[in-house]
Formats: sequence, C-alpha cells, structure tokens
Amino acid sequence: MNGLLSGLLPIGLREREIVAWLGLNTPLQLQLLDACIARGAVLMPLNWRLAPAELAAQLRHAGATHLLHDPGHADLAAALRPALAPPGPADGIETGDALLVYTSGTTGEPKGALHTVAGIAANVAAAVDAQGLTSADRVLAVLPMFHAGGLAIQVLPAWRLGAGLQIHPRFDAEAWFDAVEQWRPTTSLLVPAVMRALVEHARWPGADLSSLRFVNSGSQIVPRALIEAFHARGVPVAQVYGASETGPVSLVLRPEEARAQVGCVGRPALGVQVRLGPDGEILLKAPNLMRRYHRQVATGLDAEGWFATGDLAVEHPGGWFEVVGRSRELIISGGENIHPDSIEQLVHGWPGIAEAAVVGLPDERWGEVPVLAVVLHPGATLDEAALRTHLAGRLARFKLPRHVVRLDGLPRTALGKVARDPLRRDLVGRVARAGGET
Repeated sequence: MNGLLSGLLPIGLREREIVAWLGLNTPLQLQLLDACIARGAVLMPLNWRLAPAELAAQLRHAGATHLLHDPGHADLAAALRPALAPPGPADGIETGDALLVYTSGTTGEPKGALHTVAGIAANVAAAVDAQGLTSADRVLAVLPMFHAGGLAIQVLPAWRLGAGLQIHPRFDAEAWFDAVEQWRPTTSLLVPAVMRALVEHARWPGADLSSLRFVNSGSQIVPRALIEAFHARGVPVAQVYGASETGPVSLVLRPEEARAQVGCVGRPALGVQVRLGPDGEILLKAPNLMRRYHRQVATGLDAEGWFATGDLAVEHPGGWFEVVGRSRELIISGGENIHPDSIEQLVHGWPGIAEAAVVGLPDERWGEVPVLAVVLHPGATLDEAALRTHLAGRLARFKLPRHVVRLDGLPRTALGKVARDPLRRDLVGRVARAGGET
C-alpha cells in the first residue's frame, strides 16, 4: 500500500463497511479495491458525471460510511458528506462482498449491483480467456472506471496479470493517439462514442495503430461502420456484452473471431450460461453475476440464479448471438444508462404541463439521446428555458433532453400506458423536420 493510499484509507475501517470513491481514473482506485478486499470492506465507485442530488441519494441508499476523493472533487465530496451513514457495517453487506456498482438498470430507480470477491475473480478469468490477455500485453485505459465495463473488462484483468497498464484520467482523443504511437499498447477498450471520436479525428488516417492487436467495444450495439473503419486500419474489433449486474463479461467476440462475425456480440464467456426467453430476451447465469441488488426487496435474480437483461437477441448457427434491441425502456447514451422515469418525474407537475414522456432517439455521436415530449394544459404556455434550468440543477448533463417537443396528446396502449414505440417514430420525424439531429 503506497503512502497516498495509507493517508486516504480510513483508520479502523471495519468489515462490511462501504467506502465510496469519487474521482477520475487512477491506479489508486485499484489499490483501494484491493485494500477493501483485504479488510473485508466494500468499494463503491461513484459516477462523478451525476448531479449532486443523485450521488447523495446513492450514498444514502447504500449506507456508505466513508467517502474518499481525488483533489479535483474536494468541493463535491464536502457537499456529499452529510449523506454518509455513521461508521459501522452496512445493512445488507455480507462477508465476501467487495464491490458495489450503481446502475440505472432497466427500471427508473438506481440499483446497486453487489459483487463478491469470488465473482470478481470469475470475471477476471472470463475476461482474460476471452481476450487472450497475458502479462506481455499493454492495456491503454480511457473509459471511466466507475462503470463495471471500464473497470473489469480490461483494467482489473491487466492489474491482476501484472500486464502493462496506462490509465488516463478521462478520454481525450489527442492523448489516446499520443499513447498509441509512443507507448505502443496492444489493446484498448472503447465504446461507440469514443470510436466515432477517434475515426472522425484529423489524426485517424495517418496514425500508427500497428501495435494494437485488437480493440474491444461494447455497452450498446456497435455501428457496423465504426467496426469496419477499425478493420480497414488493420485493427480487429472484439466485443464484450454484459451489464453492471453481470460482471460484466457475459457474451464475448474474441479478437480472432472479429472479422468473420461483424455485427455479433459473440458466444458465452468462460463459465457463462445463456438462454433466450420466449420473446428473445437474453437470460444469463454465471459465477461472475452480482450476488444481488443491494438493499432491494427483489434480488434481481430468479430462484435458479438467472438474470434477465432486458436485451433482445437472436442466436445464429454456431451459437453466435446478435443483440437486436431492448425489451424495456432504457436509453443508452454514450454508454451511460438513462431511464425515462428519472427525467419524467422531474417534469410532471411543472407549470403548464399536463403530460410528459421521454424516449431515446438515434444520434450519430452518442447512439441515443433523450427527447422530451410534453402535452400542455388547454391555454397554457411553457417556459422552456425555466424548465431546462430546473432539470439542469437536478440531472447529470447526459440525461438532459436534447429536444423538447410539444404534442397535442401522447399515444397510449389499450391499458393507458404511453406507447413509446409509436411516440419514438413520431418524434424522429418531427425532430428531423425541425432540423434537429436524429
């Protein structure tokens, strides 16, 4: 344990206590995880992109007792400290629990996926096997490590293997190109929004990418054009499909399979069982699944230990899976999960608004962006600027609606629920006619 970590880690940290971490990517987070495992405590990485109210709600829900931070987040950490619980074991934490990752999941209320030491080890083994990682690899890490993917697909496996590991505080295209050309990594994990930023960068055509034996991607359906752009530069695009609840390594497209299976997310990872429900929903059972949702009545797993992902897939001959959509209402924007309810609850009751609904519309850069549809009371007007200010003070920036569209009414099902697919189709046309991006 280095001196900085010794100075940060709370003295007398007890078993089953939760230590929250607020900061940009740093090797310190990996050291904190190992220190928590050694002491029987649990690490809870915080998404610094969230609004303070959202972070405070997560801390209170978790029962976190300690909050550590990097220098750049000192003021935010100070504002969040009143949300901490008194020192002592957190309710719902058991011996062997090690990592608590919050996700908006597929329902409106954020949930904490609680992972064990054994589950983390199983995920590392699956990730190493899927990517053929060895101690000779050099991993360039630029995705946020407060996400399960950014932490556990490449960074933690490389850390456990003793492989080369360069961790950037956050993604910057110039810094990525500099590192690839000078440090010569063998792999890097990228989401589609990051892939697009690289492909569209002025350095892309002339960059020396020859050290990369592959890149990995995931978090949402990866556009074929982005995959082909990397393939054209001689870099295979492997894929990992999963979620915060699943480790996340669940379905994997290995580097050597990437060129022949463009569009597929792969086959089951080491130790993972996969089956499709009657509607095509992906169901997973594996040693790297979360133990349960933290402090929720519903564990998130059925009686036999299966996790329903909410994603729809088809299985092709040979056992190759292709994700084709989602069975629920989740919006994924730049790799971040957004549930419509998290926005709608803040809009309902706003002066002049009778009804409101949020859907995700296609976006070339981010994959999807949230768009808000509102129905006004008869004769009412809407102060859109004031509404946006109201939302900006309560939501992370990536959750803010890209457009606010006024409608005469919302389409509904026979049971009175908002029919989101027809609404989405209507809004795509309206936004396009108004000159907005779709």
